[in-house]
Amino acid sequence: MADDGPVEHGYPHLETVRDAITALYKRLSYDTVQTFATSVAPVDVAFGDTDDLHLGAQRVAREMVRHYRLPDARPIISFREMTHAANVELTAGPEYFIELNDRFRTHRRDIGAALAHEVMHVYLHRLDLSFPGTRENEILTDTAATYLGAGWLLLDAYREDSASSQKLGYLTPEEFGYVLAKRALVFGEDPSVWFTSPQAYTAYVKGMAQARRDEQQPPLTAAGWAGRRRYAHDRRHAPGPGSPQSGVPYAFSGDRGGSLRVSFPCPTCHQRIRVPVRGRVRARCSLCRTVLECDT
Repeated sequence: MADDGPVEHGYPHLETVRDAITALYKRLSYDTVQTFATSVAPVDVAFGDTDDLHLGAQRVAREMVRHYRLPDARPIISFREMTHAANVELTAGPEYFIELNDRFRTHRRDIGAALAHEVMHVYLHRLDLSFPGTRENEILTDTAATYLGAGWLLLDAYREDSASSQKLGYLTPEEFGYVLAKRALVFGEDPSVWFTSPQAYTAYVKGMAQARRDEQQPPLTAAGWAGRRRYAHDRRHAPGPGSPQSGVPYAFSGDRGGSLRVSFPCPTCHQRIRVPVRGRVRARCSLCRTVLECDT
């Protein structure tokens, strides 16, 4: 939690974020991901200053449990002074003890953001899905919460001006915007209408631009002129089988018959797809079922 401290920007964790999206599709399946097409609604996590602190926190936690479809999980909320925004004790359940930073006693509108992250820890624990290393696992948790419809709250908790700053989660604001944009492109849902923070909206716009760039990489037909020219050059000078290209997302290799093939990440789930090099090709990602128009 950045509280009046420096806020990191940009995309330093982008590869881990993409790996997290792939891992979600692999562990949950396309059909299960599709059941999260509707995000947590602002009205369901609204928390007024006159609401009872503990009863309100329990209500919001139950909403997160409902959204993540954890009917037999019972979060028990308490508050204490700590460095991090929150902490959850991961056990076999059904009760899970979640501690929230004391600052949320007076910053109640951000309790939903903290609980979106902590209850996602429970969800991933139940799935037995994790990444090695604490930071990588926290990035997975932020990414999963955002992609599955609750993480817009984490981005909306980001506020920054010349005198103060606040950010929750391990992703940068732009990375939260990127994951929200990836979700929006899949489900056709616009989260920007829920933002109360103007800085959150700016980060989302930047994240959408980055997500759009994923859809404009060769050999996809939406690639720009410069990318297509570089691709044509690399194809003519394709190295030996399995050798990656430097600085580009695609790689050429040969098959058993000696024909050239190209592999590249799916712009939706980032699983690598391998297709023959033979001009116009339509490919379908086996993981997220996205149909891709390619010019190989």
